[in-house]
Amino acid sequence: MTAEVDRREAGFAGLLARQGIVRPLAWGYLGVLLFMVGDGIELGFLGPYLESLGFDTADVATLVSAYGIVVAMAAWLAGALAEAWGPRRVMLLGFGIWAVFEVVFLALGVGAGNYEIMLVSYGVRGLGYPLFSYGFLVWVTMDTPKAVIGRAVGWYWFASTAGLGVVSSYFAGAVIPVVGSLATLWLSLAFVVAGGLIVLFGVRTAKAARVAGASSNLKLLVRGLTVVRTYPKVGIGGIVRIINTLCFYAYPVFLASHMVNDIGFSLSQWQTIWGTMLLANVIGNLLAGYLGDKLGQVNVVAWFGGVGCVLSVLAMYYVPAFFGANFAAAMVAGIALGLAMAAYVPLSAIVPLLAPERKAAAVAILNLGAGLSNAAGPALARVFLGPLGVAGMSWLLAAIYAVGVLLTLMLRDSSSRGRTGARAGSAIAAG
Repeated sequence: MTAEVDRREAGFAGLLARQGIVRPLAWGYLGVLLFMVGDGIELGFLGPYLESLGFDTADVATLVSAYGIVVAMAAWLAGALAEAWGPRRVMLLGFGIWAVFEVVFLALGVGAGNYEIMLVSYGVRGLGYPLFSYGFLVWVTMDTPKAVIGRAVGWYWFASTAGLGVVSSYFAGAVIPVVGSLATLWLSLAFVVAGGLIVLFGVRTAKAARVAGASSNLKLLVRGLTVVRTYPKVGIGGIVRIINTLCFYAYPVFLASHMVNDIGFSLSQWQTIWGTMLLANVIGNLLAGYLGDKLGQVNVVAWFGGVGCVLSVLAMYYVPAFFGANFAAAMVAGIALGLAMAAYVPLSAIVPLLAPERKAAAVAILNLGAGLSNAAGPALARVFLGPLGVAGMSWLLAAIYAVGVLLTLMLRDSSSRGRTGARAGSAIAAG
């Protein structure tokens, strides 16, 4: 009986391994999913809730801006610290920071109506999720075999975005009418604690982590940036990562208003279109990982991601322009954009293998690109929306994505033989 059970376990573990989920890290994907559910619960209602407590819009905007700046810094630190301390320590540090400062934020800040404590605690809490989530991404790139790393990062992004943008939204929508906003915020802590405990007790590295001494930590952090000097293509990959989600962060500045006020969609219809785009993105994250392993990582990012975004960004403007408030047509354009943005997922497999001895530092550059995209998208819209209008902004974004295609093709390995990226191994080498 024991031998039969062992064979079943080996069979299931083998099935997971073929999907890119290596056994030592398997529980980590669930941990990331739960953690990101907790982190994302507040996204749809924190601002209006704080305003209902008497805080003005400027106070809320300052709070969110401070949080975004810290998140961008932490996104880079996650990779740099993972190289210095090992991914597990970084994840647990992020878990501890998030849990402690969420309690401070809710109990001493929101509960007491103390804005200064809210600002500091919410900002510091911004270190938590990048250290935890991106720390696990580093771990995945370190311990996953090359042949399945594309699908491994696909599963990572599936877990991360499903938790942050989909499950958390449905949970908040169902629970707030029952227990209220403040209690819902406290419930987010339960998801984060569950995710942290899974990592603490259920995830072990397949390789011995190299932990730097105190005197080496600062040097290793600096190396997290200087990796682009030794491996210039890592820097190119970071620029492509900025481009990846540029429209996603630019659109909130102007697209909702355009769709509702100019095209004629109801706010409910537009929210459904936007939410369906995010759902398509979650599913696409997983599909892109598998496609990358089959068709080549660079091919998928360049043609499905880059060219796909060029076409779908233009479609997001011109489909409603031609068809008016046609819900089905706009939904198709939104789904296409969600899938196209997801096709950049193999970038997380390409870039670490551009610097095989510095994988954590390479992921740090990717994470920095993600943070900079968060800042660059709104800035781009604020600068160019006035002179260009919505149509001009759409063409500007499309042009940037077209440049991204050319940059992505530069990530190919000129020494590769045969059909570049036709199989997973050559694709990753090309990355």
